[in-house]
Formats: sequence, C-alpha cells, structure tokens
Amino acid sequence: MKLSRYFSDHARAYDAEMDDLVSDSEGKNVLEKRLKEKRSQLDFLVMMMDDSPEMLAVAFHQGFRFPSPKAMDLLVALEPEEFPDWDKLARTVILSPWAQTLAARVLQEPSGERFMTIAACLEYLYTRADDRGAPVEEDDEEDDLDINPEEQEARDREDAGAAWMEEQGFDPKPPKA
Repeated sequence: MKLSRYFSDHARAYDAEMDDLVSDSEGKNVLEKRLKEKRSQLDFLVMMMDDSPEMLAVAFHQGFRFPSPKAMDLLVALEPEEFPDWDKLARTVILSPWAQTLAARVLQEPSGERFMTIAACLEYLYTRADDRGAPVEEDDEEDDLDINPEEQEARDREDAGAAWMEEQGFDPKPPKA
C-alpha cells in the first residue's frame, strides 16, 4: 500500500491519539470510557477538524467497516484535494448506527465531507496497522528507478484515481497511445 504524504503524517498523529486514549496513568484500559467522552464533546471537537483532524477522528473509532479494502488502499494514496465526494465514498464505507449519528452532525460543517473521508482513512490505516500503531509501510519499489519524483507522483495519483473509479463501476480508462 502506498500512502500519500498527508496520510503518512496524519496516521502517526492518529495512532498517538489512540494510544493516549487506551490507558490511564495506572495502566488500566479506559478506551471505551474515553471514547464515550470524546463522542460527547463532538460540538467542541468539530472546531478542530481542519487543523487537527485526528482529535475528532478518534471519536469514530470502531464506527467504520471497510468491505472494499482495495478501494481504501487507493484512497489513502490520495491527497485531500483529490478525494471523491463523500456520497461516492459512503458506498464503500459502512458506518455503524451510532457513527451515522456523529457523521450527520459533522456533515453539517463546511469541510465535513472532506473530514469524513479523512476519518475513514485514518481508521482504516489504524485497523490495518502492523504491530498496533505502526502504519503499514509504503511501497518503495519505485524509489530505485530513475524517474522524476513529481512525474511519478502524478502518475501514481492518476492510476489510483482510475482504479478507484473502476472499483466504483465506471468503465476503465482507455490506455494512452
């Protein structure tokens, strides 16, 4: 799986936020209690969704199911400005009933759709993490090639977007001549 720069950075922050929620100073597991507190603070936390999305995203922990890991793998390779509309993504991400309630509130905000995509991706990466909290490593096989990094990044984004669209049922993009 290849991560965009955005998710490479934010997955670490999400993991750290989750680690902070798991146990108290005595080492007791208090995750459920702290998640309940986070969820009750939703109106306050939405103010931080643009600058520190991981602070609000953890409130959705265990609220997503990902029936299409391939689509999610492609999505985490994108930067936020490349995200599809939440309505399209919502077809490949299933929210539990309690998370739908939180999402309805978040989607009232101007950047709510973008945030919901970010939250889904961060939770997906957390659930896919190796050794709890270490993001799955990026695919570095192209680092050995003599290709302009900006050109390769543009190709990777285009490929990921085309593959995602195909996954959604659109016809595949014809090969370039």
